[in-house]
Amino acid sequence: MIDAIIFPIPALFLQVPLSLVNPHDAFMLATVGYIGCLIGTPIGYFIGKLLGNSILYKILKKEWVESATNMFQKNGDTAVLIGSFTPIPFKVFTILSGALNFPLWRLIMYAAVGRAAKFYLVGGLIYFYGQAAEKMVHNASYYLFAIAVPLIVLFLFFRKRHRKKKAAQAAAAEAAASSAEEETVQEHSAAASASAAESPEPEEQTSEVSKETRETASETPIPTTTPVSNA
Repeated sequence: MIDAIIFPIPALFLQVPLSLVNPHDAFMLATVGYIGCLIGTPIGYFIGKLLGNSILYKILKKEWVESATNMFQKNGDTAVLIGSFTPIPFKVFTILSGALNFPLWRLIMYAAVGRAAKFYLVGGLIYFYGQAAEKMVHNASYYLFAIAVPLIVLFLFFRKRHRKKKAAQAAAAEAAASSAEEETVQEHSAAASASAAESPEPEEQTSEVSKETRETASETPIPTTTPVSNA
């Protein structure tokens, strides 16, 4: 747990000698280390969020911090995933994640995958090969890194492709909706224009009313007066 927060020595250097004392406990020790790492990950994250990454330069090698920072600036997801497998102490990535506002839930998710592979690979080698695995486990991180990196690259490639596909579908749907809205506006405009063309102008209506009035007046008979004769 402390390894994921501030302890300068990677957990591997504690896991290996403790497991070699009794190889039958290797998986149990791997589990303890794995759970401790998951508990310490959010603590390291909030330390980075509060203090920034300047604290890393005080407790770790400068090249480790700079390498991890460069990875984060290019792609935070890739940095955490690869950092879970590399010999670089994981605290570098937990603190940097907080300092650079990387989403905590994604940090924990990637840590759960990467650290499980690392802890249980070492535990499995010692459990099955015992003392003979001592030389193997010192290079376990490098072997795991060589295997994991291509898998991570493939994962990120397909994820990026999937996101592009979803973005294209969303853009197409938005364009279709915009086109339909424009067609509706045009239909309303055409209907309004047709209605305006069919209805007579006010002056024409007044002229027609005056004409009808004159015609009515001419058709009305004028009453005649009958002269009265004086008898």
